[in-house]
Amino acid sequence: MAVMRSLTLRSVLFHPTWIPVLPTVQRVPRRYQSSSNNNVPATAALSPRWLSDVKTRIGKCINFGISPAQVGEAGSILQEIAVDWRELVAGSEGFLTGKQHRGLYRQEVVWGEMDSMGHVNNVMYNRYAESARVNWTLNFAASDPKHKAEWMELMTPRSVGLILRSIKTDYKFPMKWPDRVTVLHKLHSNPTPSTDNFTLDVLILSEAHRRPAARCVEDIVVYDYKTAKKSTLPPFMVDKFRETFELQQQAKENNSRRVRQLLERVRELEKGSWDRVGAKENFGSAAGQ
Repeated sequence: MAVMRSLTLRSVLFHPTWIPVLPTVQRVPRRYQSSSNNNVPATAALSPRWLSDVKTRIGKCINFGISPAQVGEAGSILQEIAVDWRELVAGSEGFLTGKQHRGLYRQEVVWGEMDSMGHVNNVMYNRYAESARVNWTLNFAASDPKHKAEWMELMTPRSVGLILRSIKTDYKFPMKWPDRVTVLHKLHSNPTPSTDNFTLDVLILSEAHRRPAARCVEDIVVYDYKTAKKSTLPPFMVDKFRETFELQQQAKENNSRRVRQLLERVRELEKGSWDRVGAKENFGSAAGQ
């Protein structure tokens, strides 16, 4: 039975889109303690491929033999990173991944977006960011119906609007077709009533690779088209942005805690399998403990 469960976990390691239903294993809650700076995401010091690394580490544990309880724990970890990988990767940095905050979600990469080098053209990343920024802004219209008209007008030259002053793009790896992208925005700092410009951080996630394909930094200016000059943020925007910034901070704290606890759980598996005294590789058979 334990061998069959181990083989099931092997399938997940090579087919990440398939999520097994595994027996629930009762775990004693851990009290998390950390002396690290809360402003630093848990993933800051990790490899961009840390999710894949976790699967590799669990695979090594399976090869050295794990008990039925450990099989359940390994399956629980794999299920968590399969379902909540965006929260673990992006949420730990403060990006809000819920439907009401996403700019683009699983947007299909089109074959024609690739260039002669066989990867998505660099210009396309800025277009992804642009489309996502518009959607991110319009999402506030749905969550703030009292000011829906004002939020919608931000994308027009009729009143107060938002103008992109500059964008900096940091390419992480060349995406190729087929793939899908999820694009998220977050406020870089907490706005005030005197704010007349602000910075947005952008994360462009490859769904196929489950890691950032690019990062952008957008410098946004608040502009009054009626007076033809810069303007401060209207009060309703300040209130909503401050609320959003607080949600970002909570997301970073909560998801960073999840990442650290998940890595601790993987380490416990390692100490109970290949990193134990007398461990021998047996390609998935359950070893007596």
